[in-house]
Amino acid sequence: MIKIKTPKEIKKMRKAGKLAAQLLDYLEPFVVEGVTTQKLNDLAEKFTKEHDAISAPLNYNGFPKSICTSVNNVVCHGIPSNEVILKNGDIVNIDVTVILKKYHGDTSRTYLIGDVNPQVRKLVERTKIAMEIGIKAIKPGKYLYEIGKTIEEYIKIFGYSIVEAYCGHGIGKDFHEDPAVMHTFSLDNKIELKPGMIFTVEPMINLGSKKDVITSEEDGWTVRTVDNSVSAQFEHTVLVTENGYEILTLS
Repeated sequence: MIKIKTPKEIKKMRKAGKLAAQLLDYLEPFVVEGVTTQKLNDLAEKFTKEHDAISAPLNYNGFPKSICTSVNNVVCHGIPSNEVILKNGDIVNIDVTVILKKYHGDTSRTYLIGDVNPQVRKLVERTKIAMEIGIKAIKPGKYLYEIGKTIEEYIKIFGYSIVEAYCGHGIGKDFHEDPAVMHTFSLDNKIELKPGMIFTVEPMINLGSKKDVITSEEDGWTVRTVDNSVSAQFEHTVLVTENGYEILTLS
């Protein structure tokens, strides 16, 4: 059941989305060589509490931390740790979701640490572009599958692979709502876009040719590429408007 948000709900989602973006802005200067992902988690939790919000991932279905930190071949759901220290040449996706006055704001960015391999740097740049052009395909009256179709057409020319096991999602009072938002063309997404819909667009793109991923048996959360290739991701929360779209997770 896809929930059409009311003007009052949209106003609250704007505030939650803005705070999530501001959280990433706050973290950015600390995302450097030598920092632990646990330090980033602690900074995020402190910022969130200081802004009278809640970290949605913390204890969500048992997730043990306040943010996700996914380094190099980790596709998503990386768990912050004192043992994971960012190194020169790494990339790390930081995924944050805040709850502000009962509504969620969800966004992520992939950061480059120092001297990153040019091939990997290109992957990160193109993943961001893929998200942006997917968002630009949003317009009331169109189908949801235009997002995935647009992303897939752009990405395929580079020989990368798009993760299909994880996708975007509706969001509001609940962390995850309908619809599922695929980042490849899928008739499952033959859903007419209507003003008031809010969902995330968050493609996960692997440098390797294999789209398959595997979840850690040790922690039950960390998702890695099967071939150990590097993976990048960007995410925004987006509102369908009367004339197009509005990105809610901008600072």
